[in-house]
Amino acid sequence: MNKMPENRSEPVSGCVNLHGKIEAVVFDLDDTILHDDLSISAYTVQVFRRLQKEHIHLIAASGRAQQSMKPYVDQLGCISVYISCNGAEIWHGGTDELIYQDLLSPELSMEIADFGEKHDCYSQTYEGKYFCFSRYGKFAESYARSSRLTGRYVGDLRQYIREPRNKILMMDDEHKIAQMYQEAVKQFGGRVSVTCSKPYYLEFNPLNATKGKALALASSYLGIDVGNVIAFGDSLNDLSMFETAGFAVIVENGWESVRSSCDFVCGANNDDGPARFLEERCLTEELPL
Repeated sequence: MNKMPENRSEPVSGCVNLHGKIEAVVFDLDDTILHDDLSISAYTVQVFRRLQKEHIHLIAASGRAQQSMKPYVDQLGCISVYISCNGAEIWHGGTDELIYQDLLSPELSMEIADFGEKHDCYSQTYEGKYFCFSRYGKFAESYARSSRLTGRYVGDLRQYIREPRNKILMMDDEHKIAQMYQEAVKQFGGRVSVTCSKPYYLEFNPLNATKGKALALASSYLGIDVGNVIAFGDSLNDLSMFETAGFAVIVENGWESVRSSCDFVCGANNDDGPARFLEERCLTEELPL
């Protein structure tokens, strides 16, 4: 694998040319290529389409549900495959065909929902174009705005869940979520994948549903070496993707706690950091002195 540098303890941002070494780019959406207003710039779209013309695969990987990702996949117009729900699902970028899916059992889903109720926490799951939420308020309202999904009030998730689920999401203030995360890892460790994509999100997925494992599956599907993939992200749920890809890049606005796992630091999301990095390092054969 083309690990650069071998020791990831000190991320670098110097001029390293990756032209000809990359077969695919995998990238997170929120706080990575999306601006804070949830838009993708015309510049990023242009760079990504240039990469496709260079026969480099583009892979989107998000904690978002498939229906929440689709508008961005359609806007980019060059996605080979996309990974939703933190790795629980993999979709074909051109046809939206489901390639892979992993689900939480109803029993595990019920236990997770019970964990949320014990902590008096807002909880939700997904069904098609809907997110199904447990209580009205600011979290349901903000999620509807950011996800572009329609909310459906279902009350206590323990009474609603009867079928396997791809993800359960909880929201609360950052301090409480940090405490709940530690407790959830202890309670569900070895049975469920527990992560956070935002400081006020606590996310539960099937044990093998991580962005890293999904990236390995997607790479195999595309017939490429995962060691020739460059990954862009910002937060805890991107960590497994950073560890799996050959090259890992964190945006300047990314979490300090995962920065040491990356090879490079690029500009912030609002400055189109990933696209600028890719144009300079992967689309230019010779870098200026």
